[in-house]
Amino acid sequence: MQSDTLSATEIDQLAHQRAAARLGWNVHAAVYVMVNLGLYSLALASGRHPAVAPAFAWGLGLLVHGVVVMLAVPGAGLYQRMLHQERLRLQPRRDPW
Repeated sequence: MQSDTLSATEIDQLAHQRAAARLGWNVHAAVYVMVNLGLYSLALASGRHPAVAPAFAWGLGLLVHGVVVMLAVPGAGLYQRMLHQERLRLQPRRDPW
């Protein structure tokens, strides 16, 4: 699929999908960090060793999610900035001359 053959509506829909995918990964990463920091803090406060396996497994899932988003998504608020970037990327390239 080339951007030269996409209509304005298709470009808008694709931009929304790509921006949503990137924002979804950012939320996933933030939740991962917050939850694992909380679990680590609780383990240290209770005198136990932190469980590494769940953090590693979830981190692997986060990595796979990131790879899928980056491969599926080449290159005001965060969502709006991402949406604007995707719209610019998807605009047909026109020769100014």
